[in-house]
Amino acid sequence: MAEKRDFYEVLGISKGASDDEIKKAYRKKAMEFHPDRNTGDKAAEEKFKEVNEAYSVLSDPQKKDKYDRFGHAGVDPNAGFGGGGGFGGGFGGGFEDIFGDLFGGMFGGGSYNQAGSRRRNGPRKGQDLQKNITISFDEAAFGVKKKIEIYKYVACESCNGSGAESGSSKITCPKCNGLGEVRATQKTPFGQFTTAQTCDKCGGTGQVVEKPCHNCNGTGKVRKNVTISVDIPAGVDNDSVISIKGQGEPGSNGGLNGDLYVVISVLPHKLFKRKDTDLWIEIPITFNQAALGDELIVPTLKEKVSYKIPPGTQPETVFRLKGKGIKSLRSSKVGDLYVKVNLEVPTKLNSEQKKLIKKLGNSLNQESYVKKKGFTETMKELFK
Repeated sequence: MAEKRDFYEVLGISKGASDDEIKKAYRKKAMEFHPDRNTGDKAAEEKFKEVNEAYSVLSDPQKKDKYDRFGHAGVDPNAGFGGGGGFGGGFGGGFEDIFGDLFGGMFGGGSYNQAGSRRRNGPRKGQDLQKNITISFDEAAFGVKKKIEIYKYVACESCNGSGAESGSSKITCPKCNGLGEVRATQKTPFGQFTTAQTCDKCGGTGQVVEKPCHNCNGTGKVRKNVTISVDIPAGVDNDSVISIKGQGEPGSNGGLNGDLYVVISVLPHKLFKRKDTDLWIEIPITFNQAALGDELIVPTLKEKVSYKIPPGTQPETVFRLKGKGIKSLRSSKVGDLYVKVNLEVPTKLNSEQKKLIKKLGNSLNQESYVKKKGFTETMKELFK
């Protein structure tokens, strides 16, 4: 299978393009490769699919954001936690109306699937939803199960999503005879084309409800608060995205439900800083500990461990504790804990303490301070 091209490249625009520039580029490419203008041309048909897919992502702010951050993985239904997929396939959540919006129904239908065929009455995937949640540092490190509430459309229980009152049903729209669109022929600079407008009576479905449901007024769906359980795996970080299939809004005409994308924010820790799967911590030490060596008590995410620093430890020395970091989201690998020691100089000394420190200083010669000795010798060479 050929590698997918960058969506911005497909439309011939730069990554920072505005919404108007994206739409303008799409118009141009769609007209160039439209099946009605390239009958029997398989190459043009494939390019038309590619253009539609690119526009379905870049014209949607949420999908575009995921694509910009994660690339194709962000809009791949098989991408898992990396960036939340589920955008492929039939361009759910309203893509079917793109041609009607851009061309006023030109090219004989205004609604196409990836193959360029008309699908006004076909199943439509429901709207994808996004929910942002904040978790603690430890919850991100070890994983947690959360219950979230989201206010969304769900299938009406009274009519099971049909929109029809009990004992009633849907019938063929009398205005468009079930086509979902009203057609007309017009002449344009490109030749004579069949134009189509969405039927205003049935909304493009080709059917109308004979007796609307009393609970949802014939829409087949109602809004309500829904509680959803989310399993957050160990190793997530800021902007990790968890996709939950089918927890978006209901589809139309038998289409699948949309998906829910849970975007993670992680609160900072009081002691640790995170760099991918590694943890960093800074520990203050005294002059005595640095000069003579000592056994430090080092906190980790799970426990406290002891670590012996050698005599003569210099300020900002970094030690590594292997396997004491965070588990990788995509493998069994566990990161490391890096401990940076910072020398703390004592303050608020009394007179006796000052005398002792001065006495110690006088007892030490240049051989005790290797760096200072090297610096002094370099200074002498520079200012001979």
